[in-house]
Amino acid sequence: MNGSLAALKELLAMAEAARAAPGVDVAVCPPFTLLSAAVARGAGLRIGAQDCHAAASGAHTGNVSAGMIREAGGRLAIVGHSERRADQHETSAEVRAKAEAALAAGLTAIVCVGESEAEREAGRHIEVVTRQLAESLPAGTGEGELVVAYEPIWAIGTGKTATPADVAEMHAAIRRALTDGSAGPGVGGEQVRILYGGSVKADNAAELFAVPDVDGALVGGASLTAELFVPIIEAAGKS
Repeated sequence: MNGSLAALKELLAMAEAARAAPGVDVAVCPPFTLLSAAVARGAGLRIGAQDCHAAASGAHTGNVSAGMIREAGGRLAIVGHSERRADQHETSAEVRAKAEAALAAGLTAIVCVGESEAEREAGRHIEVVTRQLAESLPAGTGEGELVVAYEPIWAIGTGKTATPADVAEMHAAIRRALTDGSAGPGVGGEQVRILYGGSVKADNAAELFAVPDVDGALVGGASLTAELFVPIIEAAGKS
């Protein structure tokens, strides 16, 4: 819940960096109120939303459907972000329904999964994340692309960071679940991109992009300004 019309000036430098890294897909997901304006100003960027509702329409005051996002020019939706799972008490079943709605509307669905610090310390992190994955991934497909984002909750805004070994272990487990069918039928494991999202910054981006099965990043606070985000785009372009 950050951003304003004035802040959209940051998109100019971000878009320039994206054009200079043709092998990298760069997306920005602003609040719903800025979606159309971001589409108009962010040539070279894919603009998306931070959430979507599972229903196509109806009596759901305050919610926004995947079709509305698409009509506004959005091309992707993040679903199941850890903050929504925690603050809005979203279940994995609700996340799955949202992902299915996004794909059906032709949006890329970025499905987020991740464990708490207590779950990691108990040695249950792989079990927790692979279960979330199986319960959150859509059973059906659509015109949109499916992307998975691993975000260790304990490494978001806490000052703690996952080591490359931590990331490699979890991304390998996610890839196995995607390819062996345990994440659900019809999920093309090798084709699904897996993003890492946990305090990604300019000074650790290159190291994270070098980890096997890390196909990109879900960037939080560092995406608010071009000064912080552009170096991450550049690191992706060199990986």
